[in-house]
Amino acid sequence: MMNKLIDWLNNGLTPRVNKLSKNVWIQSIQNAIMLSLPMIFVGSLISVISLLKNIWPSMPDLNPINQFSFGLFSIFVAFLLPYQIMDKKGLSKKKVLAGFSSICLFMMLIRPEFTDAGAVFDFNRFGAAGMLVALFSGMVSAILMNLFAKISLFGKNSPIPDFVQQWFDNMIPISITLFIGYILIYVFNFDFFAMVIWIFSPITDIAQTLPGFVLICFLPVLLYSFGISSWIITPITFTICLGAIAANTAAVEAGLPATNITTFEVIYCGWVFIGGQGGTLPLVLMMSRSKSQRLKAVGKATLVPSIFNINEPVIFGTPIAWNFTLIIPFLLNSLIIPIIVYLVLSAGWVSIPDTLFSIYQMPLPIATWLVCPEVQGLILFAVVVVINSLIWFPFFKAYEHQCLEEEAQQQDDFDLSLE
Repeated sequence: MMNKLIDWLNNGLTPRVNKLSKNVWIQSIQNAIMLSLPMIFVGSLISVISLLKNIWPSMPDLNPINQFSFGLFSIFVAFLLPYQIMDKKGLSKKKVLAGFSSICLFMMLIRPEFTDAGAVFDFNRFGAAGMLVALFSGMVSAILMNLFAKISLFGKNSPIPDFVQQWFDNMIPISITLFIGYILIYVFNFDFFAMVIWIFSPITDIAQTLPGFVLICFLPVLLYSFGISSWIITPITFTICLGAIAANTAAVEAGLPATNITTFEVIYCGWVFIGGQGGTLPLVLMMSRSKSQRLKAVGKATLVPSIFNINEPVIFGTPIAWNFTLIIPFLLNSLIIPIIVYLVLSAGWVSIPDTLFSIYQMPLPIATWLVCPEVQGLILFAVVVVINSLIWFPFFKAYEHQCLEEEAQQQDDFDLSLE
């Protein structure tokens, strides 16, 4: 039974999921988000620096920098998504116009109000809250640009210059894109933004429950266990987590408590993933002092990346992926630790983070203190490290024993070859 399961995972599931992750449209979403990350990092740094205002009230308010970096995240994605799709499909001449068309549709769909004083926008819709609308706008623009790429209003022997032909040919998909927005907004008076929020509100609500929180922590670790990049689910997790921290910030500014636990600040920067997904830093520390020469070498080589929460080297170098001795604690950590963290935060024993801080490479517990400057937060971190280590230890010792036996056998074989 186990052999059949391994064979199905290896030859059935993994190739299909890897093929999906390499799909042009999926990859483009991933790249659009990745290219926008520096803007989020800038917003995160400003959020941290702004904490100093509690110590020095005379310090200038730097929040506008946050608002015009992270606060414009959706409009960045609206441009970059069709840009990336066109680039990957070999339609480089259309990528900029595809991005412009997407921005136009996005601006229509967030429904500005036109008054005598000018257009009034809900600024929050430019940020993480508008990401799903941005993805829709980008997809519509890209689909239409790709569809009309092989259609031309001019014949092959037309005397009109190529660049002029491209102008007129591009007008078709651009016009259709804008007419879609016009019909939705000005003919049917359709609030697309509100519809998207309504459709996905059950998903976002479930994500803030204990099962939802555990699932978001567990799923990327499960994928990594079988060598599948967790970036395939990034569009979902990014939308949920960035929207959640933005809602926490808005709630605190309005004098209300932060209630959303499922945020990157909690998962990656606070308490759940110590050393990267699956909490592998304790394992790396154990390996760096292992009796096995191979594990010791891997541990020392992956220690620095793990301190900065980069654990792909240890996942594929130990390996953890496809190693069923280490997959068990890898998955257990992604189930047990999230449950503990969620229960502690929901009970109010540690404050729920309300400030954007998405610099995942910041070492813990420094990042833990930045997202939750409380002694209780550090105590929770220490408890998590202890439990994390206890989960890893027996499985590490079992794997170390296997490695020592293999090394001893290799040494015996080498000695025999000399004789």
